[in-house]
Amino acid sequence: MVLKVGGVNLTVMGMLDEANTTAYGDPEPTEVSLTVEKGPFIVVTGHDLRDLEQLLEQTKGTGVSVYTHGEMLPAHAYPQLKKYPQLKGNFGTAWQNQRREFDGLPAPVLFTTNCLMPPKPSYADRIFTTELVSFPEMIHVDAGAQGEKDFSAVIAKALELGGYDEDQHLTGINGGTSVTCGFARASVLARAGAVVDAVKAGKISHFFLVGGCDGARPGRNYYTDFVRQTPADSVVLTLACGKYRFNDLDLGTVAGLPRIMDVGQCNDAYSAIQIALALADAFGCGVNELPLSFVLSWYEQKAVCVLLTLLHLGIKNIKLGPTLPAFISSNVLKVLVDNYGLAPITTPEADLAELLA
Repeated sequence: MVLKVGGVNLTVMGMLDEANTTAYGDPEPTEVSLTVEKGPFIVVTGHDLRDLEQLLEQTKGTGVSVYTHGEMLPAHAYPQLKKYPQLKGNFGTAWQNQRREFDGLPAPVLFTTNCLMPPKPSYADRIFTTELVSFPEMIHVDAGAQGEKDFSAVIAKALELGGYDEDQHLTGINGGTSVTCGFARASVLARAGAVVDAVKAGKISHFFLVGGCDGARPGRNYYTDFVRQTPADSVVLTLACGKYRFNDLDLGTVAGLPRIMDVGQCNDAYSAIQIALALADAFGCGVNELPLSFVLSWYEQKAVCVLLTLLHLGIKNIKLGPTLPAFISSNVLKVLVDNYGLAPITTPEADLAELLA
């Protein structure tokens, strides 16, 4: 029954992928600036692309810029959203840093899905929520009869606050000034022939899927250190907010491809799965026989469904950390170890040595 849940989640992620790509086109590689320009702006966080689209429609001609945050970053790669000139760049990093990054922010923040932390007084008056997200005394934007939402109060707050007086040249946690997204299945599979040739020629030695959820628990710097130490002839696929630990690193290219490829949001695990299945088909082997390793950053919530999907597909030897899921008892852990080789992370050096052996 547990594995059936993983199968259902795979179907649901496929439906969401189809909905997003049908409405907004297939994501394409896109460099996103981390600079916030002077003037009024709105920060949009969460996952809901439809909410972002409605906000972009309503900010046309207002002089208000729009910046993504957290899991909304991959929106920049969709052709039908990129066409809005007021969609400028990305503000901040992962969800758990919001209380520091939003402190005194001269702009409103629209939360479209989960991960709202109790706002600090310095920005509590500029938090807006919609859909399932809410918080006492915060303004909530409901949908009308046709599903349309009126974000005029958010826009008015942006104009009232005025934004920054000068451009703010912000960075990721490693000092990078831009990040690149848009390496979803269509983009990567369009290069599948070149990827396969590069592997066969020995130019690409290994693929790592390093992604998942981020959090404040100590030890998550493991993922930054792990990615930084991956071989120069390897490729790192990533997704979800765990990528903020390393997505601003400049690791260069391999075989003409960027070494870090951002697949998208957590639900875009579907894209990563399709890429892995396509590569396995091209090489005439199973996914577990590919030079591909899964190193996942864990934080409950829908990550549970994604993990169950990977188990449903028979993916083995997943590394999981910085702690194992709370629901894993000693008996459940034995099943996962015996049948799937699931193991906790140790150190970047030891894990890389094991995975590359």
